[in-house]
Amino acid sequence: MQHIKHLFTLIFIFLLVSPSQAQHSAGNAPGNRPLPKKQITLTGTITDADKLIPLEFATISVFSLRDSSLLSGGLTDDKGFFEIKTAPIPQYAVVEFISFQKQVVKIPLDRSQLKASKRKIDLGNISLQGAGLELDGVTIRAEKSETYFSLDKRVFNVGKDLANQGGSAEDILNNVPSVTVDIDGVVSLRGSEGVRILVDGKPSGLVSRKGNGLKSIPASLIESVEVITNPSSRYEAEGVAGLINIILKKDKGSGFNGSFDINAGLPWEGGVGANVNYRKGKVNWFANYALKYRTSPGGGYSYQKQTVNDIVRYQRIDQDRQQNSLNNSIRFGIDYLPSDKETLTGAFLYRTSNEDNTVDLVYKDYLNTPENLTAITNRSDDENENDSNLEYSVSYRKQYSSRKHTLSASVQYRDKLSKENSDFFEERTFGVAIDDLIQTSRNNEGEKTWLSKIDFKKPLFDGKGKLELGMRNSFRNVSNDYVVKELINGELLRLPQLSNMFNYDEQVQALYTQLGQEIGNFSYQLGLRAEYTDIRTELEETKERNDRNYFNVFPSAFLNYKLSQINSLQVNYSKRIRRPRFWDLNPFFSFSDSRNTYSGNPDVNPEFTDSYEINFISYWDNLTVSTGLFYRHTRENIVWILDFREDGTTNRQPQNLGTNDDLGLEVTFQYSAIKWLKLDANANLFQNKQDVFGAEGLRNTDYFTWFGRITPRIIMWKGSDLQIRFNYRAPRETVQGSRQAIATLDVGWSLDVMKNTATFNLSVRDIFNSRRHQGTTIGTNFYREAEFRWRLRSVNLAFNYRINQKKKRGRGGSGGSGFGGGQF
Repeated sequence: MQHIKHLFTLIFIFLLVSPSQAQHSAGNAPGNRPLPKKQITLTGTITDADKLIPLEFATISVFSLRDSSLLSGGLTDDKGFFEIKTAPIPQYAVVEFISFQKQVVKIPLDRSQLKASKRKIDLGNISLQGAGLELDGVTIRAEKSETYFSLDKRVFNVGKDLANQGGSAEDILNNVPSVTVDIDGVVSLRGSEGVRILVDGKPSGLVSRKGNGLKSIPASLIESVEVITNPSSRYEAEGVAGLINIILKKDKGSGFNGSFDINAGLPWEGGVGANVNYRKGKVNWFANYALKYRTSPGGGYSYQKQTVNDIVRYQRIDQDRQQNSLNNSIRFGIDYLPSDKETLTGAFLYRTSNEDNTVDLVYKDYLNTPENLTAITNRSDDENENDSNLEYSVSYRKQYSSRKHTLSASVQYRDKLSKENSDFFEERTFGVAIDDLIQTSRNNEGEKTWLSKIDFKKPLFDGKGKLELGMRNSFRNVSNDYVVKELINGELLRLPQLSNMFNYDEQVQALYTQLGQEIGNFSYQLGLRAEYTDIRTELEETKERNDRNYFNVFPSAFLNYKLSQINSLQVNYSKRIRRPRFWDLNPFFSFSDSRNTYSGNPDVNPEFTDSYEINFISYWDNLTVSTGLFYRHTRENIVWILDFREDGTTNRQPQNLGTNDDLGLEVTFQYSAIKWLKLDANANLFQNKQDVFGAEGLRNTDYFTWFGRITPRIIMWKGSDLQIRFNYRAPRETVQGSRQAIATLDVGWSLDVMKNTATFNLSVRDIFNSRRHQGTTIGTNFYREAEFRWRLRSVNLAFNYRINQKKKRGRGGSGGSGFGGGQF
């Protein structure tokens, strides 16, 4: 009953925000007056002056030549393309885009066209010249909006995120609307952890390891982050909550241009970076480099009570952690354009990472009462980890007769190596004396991956529809050699119960097809994707194998309706999968805390999700509102469960637990009516229900929660902005306990200097030191509360210098009504 009550509440809020807004905006938007039965269609493409960069969300307004009354209008898509219906009378168009000069375009009409019905006129390529604008002494700089969104895609532009200058990819993602990152670096989207993270549209070794990869990618290398909440069949089915695509910087401007970054901060960190581009004729060279050093002091505590055979044991663990990392990343590539409609791209990426980490633990044991201290034990972990990641990729794209008729293909190879060595020392400082414990662990992990894909698009139904076909093949091999040794009688001996060689082989082969068509204001897209998965695992020490293969079909459907040229409604569905990852299956990989370990579970099965959405977008001149109602039903839900042992130690490993249901509402808006203020806000409200089907020691959950953020951006004076971001995550329940709320505040300030060719950015993240994760775990005769944080409040000063490059161009207006992953 509680679940049904929240369903009606969310639907009521969605209807309150969406349809009323649609009616309001439909009455004021250009082109909403009824068009005559006889119409003509205007098409064209809008680019910058070099005809290299398509201008997405440029505004086209069509006026009558007789009296200059507004006839129609529209916006360009992500390729700079527009298609507008208008009356067959003498007319002209005005093309506008922020930071570019307005252009008036004469529309040629002869007598036959005036009498024709639904005649199409191609205005060709319209190129706009760049320009800086000033209003009342306040400069509107040529920058991208911090966030723009369409019906099922959000794009967060890093260049405008002042609070995370000098940070990492994890800092960036933690401030993207609808995205959260937990204490272990696990990324969630709309409250669900099943997220697929890509780099430049492809899987990457940069983010393959939980948490660590994201921390090692400097923010200066990232151009933007795309979030697709319900991908179509064109995308791989992995990721039950959706896809996050990290776009690395790459320019295509003619001649030489680039930007250079340097930053430093406290706790001690510093870095340099460069993003350069050189284009001449048919060849475009691009390169990125980043060097970053970072210290991350953190720590926390846990307190637990356990009753075994009427004996009550209390335990408190205090932890201090220091992580020092040095990361090098270099990316180099070339675009070759044999013709205006062909592009061949080759790219190379190499990253190294060196970490020196120390963890100091203090165990305090109590018997029967929390005052009866019986023992104090200290344990230290001195760890060194060296990672290297090498990636090669080649891609080809060909456009045929139109932008909807294309062929693209790509091949990628990744080779990653990680070497981790730890020295452990444990001693009893109070209580019954025991021998000191000296142990070492060595973890060598290698990963090799081949990925190939091909996509074909062909227009149908006189250009009103599109057929898509494609295939994708991936081959992945991971080997993990984990050895633990202990000093026994003066000799380091291997502990077989904690050591093993784990081999993991994965093959995923996929085919997909999609068919879409636009019929007036209505459009649809139906897709079907088939994937065959073959996974083989082996523990060499015990000769245990756990091979499995499965074939699955993943349908998707998108129905779109344009309420007006700038207001759209979409209903969509897709089926998704989350396969057990390497670390979900590997039973040997954690030994830092001898009393609280992590291990994989070779018997975990994939989880499947049916995802439904209703999305609505409405635009005004100074306000954009996006609302989305979503429902996800997951079977064989993968959850990490804490197992309590009688000796007071614990082990956490993944299990398949029943079903999980999320019913929620997402609201995002941007407001810019005041010249000196821009306001962005996002909130996700959802009801979560988990059914564990009677699993011992676990409970069903059914609760309501939410998270959100609000970001005011203030233009203080010419060339100076102040950004304030407040994040809040409400308490949540789990099948074993709860997580407490988190509220944080970040501030950033920027100042343009040297005639707008350079910018200083000062940022303070987590001003009140409140980004700490707190929670409780409850089991049979067991209770634990814990608190932890990875890093303290940080201050960073960054400097960016640009050569032949403006600050990033704006997207114009408030956004658009493209359909992202679900476009037909």
